[in-house]
Amino acid sequence: MFLVCGEALIDLFVAPADGNEMPARAVAGGSPFNLVVGLARLGMPAAFLGGLSRDRFGAFLAERLTKEGVDGRFLAISDGPTTISAIVTAQDGQPGYSFHGEGAADRRLVPADLPAVLPPEITALTFGSYTMAVEPVASTLAALAEREAGRRVISVDPNLRPMIVGDMARWAEAAERFYRVATIIKASEEDIRIAWQGQLSIGEAASYWLERGAGLVVITEGERGATAFNAAGQVSVRGRPVRVVDTVAAGDSFHAALLAQLARAGRLSPAAIAALDLPALAELLDYATAAAAVTVTRRGADLPTDAEVQAARAECPGCQ
Repeated sequence: MFLVCGEALIDLFVAPADGNEMPARAVAGGSPFNLVVGLARLGMPAAFLGGLSRDRFGAFLAERLTKEGVDGRFLAISDGPTTISAIVTAQDGQPGYSFHGEGAADRRLVPADLPAVLPPEITALTFGSYTMAVEPVASTLAALAEREAGRRVISVDPNLRPMIVGDMARWAEAAERFYRVATIIKASEEDIRIAWQGQLSIGEAASYWLERGAGLVVITEGERGATAFNAAGQVSVRGRPVRVVDTVAAGDSFHAALLAQLARAGRLSPAAIAALDLPALAELLDYATAAAAVTVTRRGADLPTDAEVQAARAECPGCQ
């Protein structure tokens, strides 16, 4: 079982004003939320650890997790509000973004909310996005990652959100606690550009993380594909030629598929991941890239099943 740790929130898509109204559509979101749904759809047993509100939005998020078959025993329910990420479309079609999360339930996770002992079926934990850097949840999750490192796979996706965290120096300091114990670091080219202000290439960033102790670093590069780095070297796959509707949750879909494929191959342990050879890495990237390609052909965070990923690979066997 995978234990996905982090935030679940509401993405509020607001249409241009119509008289006295601004029509809106509320959608379940958050990178960790998308990841755990993606794992469940790929047939992986998955649980979610994070703070949810008692408000109607929180209930909606909990209902979605249950509907997707996600184990909810590690949810921490509080009176804090649900985080709202508002995307407001102007009359000219340009989106504007605002974030409403101060004091929200997803930030309120404290050490007392953590299970004293994780059940043995949990073989991997994931961490990512702004709950790695806002308190008190950041320190709570970092303590969990440090406690379980070495015994279980730790996978980290920084999924940087400067608008939320603000001080990137504080983000870098907080993220180091996770990087030092990570088995896998999955990041985007954009994450690297933001984190190092364009001063490091993806290869230099990968080397930095490998030197910190990661056994596998994978960098996604949008339509250009992805590259994996480990002790055996590096390997890249091209992006798949598809008609892109939007890129929401593409990275989360990639991450879920990467982890699911490792589990299916019987390589979901720190030692097995560190020992992956280049052909095995290429196979992992091929599957994960296909999963992301399916996701971008659909509107919103609609992550694929394993059958859909395999169908996409069969339709274009020579794409990689």
